[in-house]
Amino acid sequence: MDFSLSPLQQELQERTRRFIAEEVIPLEKDPRQDHHGPHEALRDELVARAKRAGLLTPHASKEHGGLGLSHVDKAIVFEEAGYSPLGPVALNIHAPDEGNVHLMEVVATAAQKTRWLQPLIDGSVRSCFCMTEPPPGAGSDPSMMQTLAVRDGDDYVITGTKWFITGATGAGFAIIMARMEDGSATMFLADMAQKEIVIERQIDALDSCFTGGHGVVRFDGLRVPATDVLGELGQGFRYAQIRLAPARLTHCMRWLGQARRAHDVASEYAKTRQAFGQPLVEHEGVGFMLADNEMDLHSARLAIWHCAWVLDQGEKGRHESSVAKVLCSEAEWRVVDRSVQILGASGVSDETIVARIFRDMRAFRVYDGPSEVHRWSMAKTIARRGLR
Repeated sequence: MDFSLSPLQQELQERTRRFIAEEVIPLEKDPRQDHHGPHEALRDELVARAKRAGLLTPHASKEHGGLGLSHVDKAIVFEEAGYSPLGPVALNIHAPDEGNVHLMEVVATAAQKTRWLQPLIDGSVRSCFCMTEPPPGAGSDPSMMQTLAVRDGDDYVITGTKWFITGATGAGFAIIMARMEDGSATMFLADMAQKEIVIERQIDALDSCFTGGHGVVRFDGLRVPATDVLGELGQGFRYAQIRLAPARLTHCMRWLGQARRAHDVASEYAKTRQAFGQPLVEHEGVGFMLADNEMDLHSARLAIWHCAWVLDQGEKGRHESSVAKVLCSEAEWRVVDRSVQILGASGVSDETIVARIFRDMRAFRVYDGPSEVHRWSMAKTIARRGLR
């Protein structure tokens, strides 16, 4: 095992860290953001800054203008980007666009890449991924999907409702998962600016780090040409796995950066804040929390790097990504929660960035599969596994 970084990885790490510190963190209190995330104007400015720095959409292939990062490369760069809640927006590596870029590079036709993928990589448009539905539709169980696509000549007519669709408001296009008449699922590409696509409302959620927030989207007989089917008919569930395993890992990477930021803020506070005649860090109650933070950060990083290595070997990494998702979402949450406790009043207010990270990160244990579903998946793998 070799945990050293290559010269290229070191350069990318340092360049990303410097960019976040100098170009992104100063904008964290910019008024062009609200409960539903950064406004388009702020996003546009952040994207322009990342483009000038040569860091825009780094995970995309070199063919399409990215840096062609491996999964291990992404682990390094994405953690640095995540050090600010605005960092993933700036680098164009936030959800759902990051996962959609990966999926479309694997599955989309040449024409679809020209029409939809390239503008997404260039940062000129955003996208959304429409799979989750309100009850009784698909949530953790995608087989419960209610949104229906019916063949009509050379088109498919899509009817149904999706919710908690990240980035729907302001998105240029959508990847829509719909059930076929035979019970299989298919993915479709569609421009959002159509009268048959209705954004009913935005959902008030804990987090405020995603441009466009989370929306309820209704499809009222949306007509999609057969040429806009993404991949093969009936393969939607398989393509979802192509997208979700790497995407849940990149969540771990980005949130690791934010957990590290919270820990750094709490550590500096504990070294300077006095109580009972000495700095907080010299009290075991605080010092032990910081030590526990260090262990959780280290464990999360190792889980990420291992899963990234597995993916770089060409493996599907489903079990490893589930392990990483649960371990990281819970470990990183503990880090932020302890940091709030150490900071006291500053931790539960907007005096520091930590309260914002706290609000944003709680949802991580739900997004891309709650911990309970991943534990269930891991348990099934254990049940099938032979003795060794």
